[in-house]
Amino acid sequence: MTPDFSLPNYLAGQRELIDRALAAYFCEETREYKTICAAARYSLLSGGKRIRPVLCLAAAEAVGGIAGEVMPAACALEMIHTYSLIHDDLPAMDNDDYRRGKLTSHKVFGEDMAVLAGDALLTEAFHILTDREKMPGMSPDRLLTVASEIAAAAGYRGMVGGQALDVRAEGKKGDLADLYTIHRHKTGALLRISLRAGAILAGADKDALAALSAYGERLGIAFQIADDILNVEGDSELMGKKTGSDAALGKVTFPQLLGIDASRARAAELVTEAVSALEGFDDKAAPLRALARYTLDRKS
Repeated sequence: MTPDFSLPNYLAGQRELIDRALAAYFCEETREYKTICAAARYSLLSGGKRIRPVLCLAAAEAVGGIAGEVMPAACALEMIHTYSLIHDDLPAMDNDDYRRGKLTSHKVFGEDMAVLAGDALLTEAFHILTDREKMPGMSPDRLLTVASEIAAAAGYRGMVGGQALDVRAEGKKGDLADLYTIHRHKTGALLRISLRAGAILAGADKDALAALSAYGERLGIAFQIADDILNVEGDSELMGKKTGSDAALGKVTFPQLLGIDASRARAAELVTEAVSALEGFDDKAAPLRALARYTLDRKS
């Protein structure tokens, strides 16, 4: 890693760029669209770590691309992530009142509009990915490949499928193999495709793409283990949502099956493996290496 690289500064800069780009969407002021756009923007612009778009931009740069050229895809990924959070918070799912320190969407706009806001974010993401004017000059084949892979990662083969498995597992005695399966899909799929999308759009070769995929697979599980630990012992004020919800819902988690210390140790192993997957990259991958290590230290 370059000695002068600062992850906090990098993340702050990337988040500012991402937030500015996201703010350009859902800004319709006509009477017909005002309510649904307000609901979508409420959750989309409520802050957050922006990990998925940051990974997309960082992967593009790691293979020699220009981050700004893939920003629309990065925004699309954040829209998909945000839609999933809106739906996860609904009474029929996790029934959460707060997200990122603010009332959840259904608490502000009602359950019906929250569902529709999530739907709007999901569909707008694919509008962006398939609108060639958003990424002019980009190869149509690359755009089609990325749109297809994101659809698979977000749908029943990935995030939605993992969420369904997670819901079905509530209140049941699970095992570690089941838990890995849930989170390779629920959390890992969208993190992995965030990296792949940036790399594919930037013209990565097959070896670089395979390495970034391996990095993403390890990072996804490590990230989920950290989330599970924070749900047990995190600071609810820093996190912007209540802790202890996993236990209250009877969810199977890594701390429940392994204990806190063993969970931390497993996350550390996965981070080491993730960083090792990037051995063939130069200093342009410094943000990805730092982001993997950040997984172990984050407080929210």
